[in-house]
Amino acid sequence: MSTQDEHTQKAPADDAGDVAEGKESGGFIILSFFIGLVAMLVVGWVLLPYALYAKKSQPFDFNHALHVEETGDCESCHFFREDGTYAGVPTLEQCVDCHEDVLGESEDEAIFVEQYVQQGREVPWLIYSRQPDCVFFSHAAHVIKAQMDCIECHGHIGESTSLKPYEYNRLTGVSRDIWGKNIAGFKKHSWDRMKMDDCADCHAEKGVAPSSVQTGKDACFVCHK
Repeated sequence: MSTQDEHTQKAPADDAGDVAEGKESGGFIILSFFIGLVAMLVVGWVLLPYALYAKKSQPFDFNHALHVEETGDCESCHFFREDGTYAGVPTLEQCVDCHEDVLGESEDEAIFVEQYVQQGREVPWLIYSRQPDCVFFSHAAHVIKAQMDCIECHGHIGESTSLKPYEYNRLTGVSRDIWGKNIAGFKKHSWDRMKMDDCADCHAEKGVAPSSVQTGKDACFVCHK
């Protein structure tokens, strides 16, 4: 048999080997792709939040449930001024009405009285719901005009007996409560986050366009300053 005939007879076997090798190579590439995809999802959704967010503790703990039980409502501490602007976090002056002296046996109350009341210092609370500086939000438009319940945005904070850790974005300094706990963007409740998308969805659901209380007109400055 000639050399040419030998090459002719071996060619089919060589082709089959090349095809098998190509399949193995293709399978390895696909497997590598899926392994890389899973690794990226794990890094992005699981590990990234640990690197992106840091935690701070509040100056001392605070029992909302106890204060609501004593005062009867939230408005005693969180109220609107006569011009409709929101007073926000209670000032030291408001708290002194009840806490000029230590009333109970709580270590946190003792810290408050000794380090803030007696020294005339405002408590540097870390605000979970504080929006970035470029955002303007009218509480009066939502609570008074739209008759929204505070729970829709802030959840059942009035039922809490202690404060959760304050988490913030290391890059922007913005509270994690604005973005939400789930970095993928999923949420179960209306109060899980306070992003612009959530505002837009709520307005679309209620069929109300964002508008200025002062002018009644729609414009960018309604939400941005």
